[in-house]
Amino acid sequence: MAEPSSRAGRREWAGFAVLALPTALLGLDVTALYLVVPSLTAELRPSATETLWIMDAYGFLIAGFLITMGTLGDRVGRRRLLRVGMAAFGAASVLAAFAPGALWLILARALLGVAGATLMPSTLSLIGDMFRDARQRALAIGAWATMFALGMAAGPAVGGVLSSHLWWGAVFLLAVPVAVVVLVAAPVLLPESRPATGRLDPWSVALSLAAVLPAVYAVKHVAAEGPDGQALVAALLGGASAVVFVRRQLRLPRPLLDVRLFTDRAFSAALGVLLVGLAGFGGMMFLVTQHLQLVAGLSPTAAGLWMGPPALAMLVGGIGAPLLATRVPPGRVMAAALALSLVGYALLALAGSDSRTSVVVGFGFLYLGLGTIASLGTDIVVGAAPRERAGSAAAMSETVQELGVAAGVALLGSLATALYRTSAGERPGLAPAEARPYAESLPGAVSVAERLPPGALAHARDAFTGGLNTAALVAGAAVAAASLVCLRALRHIRPIGQPAPGAEPIASTPAGFDER
Repeated sequence: MAEPSSRAGRREWAGFAVLALPTALLGLDVTALYLVVPSLTAELRPSATETLWIMDAYGFLIAGFLITMGTLGDRVGRRRLLRVGMAAFGAASVLAAFAPGALWLILARALLGVAGATLMPSTLSLIGDMFRDARQRALAIGAWATMFALGMAAGPAVGGVLSSHLWWGAVFLLAVPVAVVVLVAAPVLLPESRPATGRLDPWSVALSLAAVLPAVYAVKHVAAEGPDGQALVAALLGGASAVVFVRRQLRLPRPLLDVRLFTDRAFSAALGVLLVGLAGFGGMMFLVTQHLQLVAGLSPTAAGLWMGPPALAMLVGGIGAPLLATRVPPGRVMAAALALSLVGYALLALAGSDSRTSVVVGFGFLYLGLGTIASLGTDIVVGAAPRERAGSAAAMSETVQELGVAAGVALLGSLATALYRTSAGERPGLAPAEARPYAESLPGAVSVAERLPPGALAHARDAFTGGLNTAALVAGAAVAAASLVCLRALRHIRPIGQPAPGAEPIASTPAGFDER
């Protein structure tokens, strides 16, 4: 039984409510543009490549800077970094809201990513400080993951409503009141936490960016242009920088990232499962939101509302999984939830152009799997690190999740687009002015719908749906493999809060791990 002093009280849970606000806001910004793209492109007229960068610059820049910001928070103070980042996030949101052109918006989204990278590890590592009891910590992390995913779920609905009644930029202004609340309440309800000392190694920071950003460019370039020499050079540069980065971290007494954590089988496996799970979810969410608008013909507001009910499954996974994992080993809970999510991928793989209900129901199963792995997987990752490196571990968890969502959009989106072009490009009888946008994408076909011959738009919608079906098959196969990884690599983790055989329970021991 945990000591009473180790259990969180009302003040800690009130502090958690403050941390939940930026967490939900970050999730909302990941997906808010999904249903705003049609109105945004109509006004700013970005190219196809610019549109992808508008969607993904935020997530990729978060992924690039999370490691640096997580370690920085450990050393300068997690609450201090949270407040600085929240102020910067609010300012960058205003820049995005009033962007006069595509390049301006891309830059603002990039600045939002850098600011967001200060928020994510700060909130998660502060939760670890405030909730020392293993079961309370697991529940708080589950609620934290749920808030992020609910923000992702609310993003399309909020974006659709605001773009329909105001303008596309209004969605960014939601960050301003959140920033004000956090800046005022944080000093009152959140403790300052500065468990590590020392300065950041500037070479490690540079090498981490040199490893992540060229890899990001390679993924983006392949998604937009296909594999070529530029993508190969970028991938090689990123890989070489990653090797040098790892070697430097092994030599430093206070590394930017403790790469020795990867020798922990549970730590590495949990990160891999999070990467695969978020890639499948992010890519399918990108395609499903387009399907509801461009194939089913729903308005942005209606499409956002249709996406709301499936998010309730996120509550079941994010809150229910940590409670179940106090009795059942977390690896089994994660494996079962991912296996159940395969029902959703199957429904999406079999969906037709008129299968609106089955698409939404299928996506609900994806939410269930997401809630489970986000809560339990994050708890495993953070629990594997000592307190003075919790920010670094939290940053790694968020890095793979952000990178997973962005990579899923790029890879599954480009796969669906390639299949669309293969199918739609075969349509005869189109004038040159209509043939190019029609063959490039479904949004292009919809933009010239009034000038298309009978049946052409229906053919384009069928082609897009076929791409979605194949993407669901690919993502489902990857998720099935991740489920097997949970069963094998995480089978040694005990139920949350249970001590090792023959040992006394220790409240400060990370959830599900032996005292080491």
